[in-house]
Amino acid sequence: MGRPARTLNACQKAEVETLAAVLSTAQIADYFGIGRTTFFAMMERDAEISERYKRGKARAIGAIAQGLIAKARGGDTASMIFYLKTQAGWRETAAVEHSLAEDGPSASETAWQKLTAKLDEIAERKRRAGLIEGVVQPIGAAVCAGASSPDRDRSGAGGGA
Repeated sequence: MGRPARTLNACQKAEVETLAAVLSTAQIADYFGIGRTTFFAMMERDAEISERYKRGKARAIGAIAQGLIAKARGGDTASMIFYLKTQAGWRETAAVEHSLAEDGPSASETAWQKLTAKLDEIAERKRRAGLIEGVVQPIGAAVCAGASSPDRDRSGAGGGA
C-alpha cells in the first residue's frame, strides 16, 4: 500500500490562485513543501486546485495585458510593436534581393575595379611627389593579370623557395 494522497485545505487552495499570478508550478510546489509532480497529481485529482491555478494565471496575464494595451494606446512605440508581434502576427524581416546584371560586370568586379583604380591613383601621386622611387607598376594591372610583384618573389611570399 502506497502513501496517502496529499491534499490542500480550503485556505491553501485559495492561496494557489494568488500564487499562480507570480510563481511557476515548481515554485508553488516548493511553497507548499511538495514536489512538482505531486502538485501536478493534486491538480489532476482535484479540479478546484487546477481551476484556481488557471484562474490565477489568467488574471495576472489579463492585468499585464491591460497595462500593455494602455501603454500602446498612449503612444509607447515599444509596447505597440511588442503587442503587434505577439498578438497580430507581425514580424520583422529584411527582404534582400540578389540580382546580377546579365550583360555587365558583377558588383564585386566593379568594386574591385574601383578599388584598384583608386590605389593606382594614390601610388601615382606618391611617385610624382618623390615618395616612391623607381618605376611603379599599377597595382590593378599586376593583380588583375595574375602577375606577382618582383618584391614578393624575392621575399619568398610568392610561393617560391
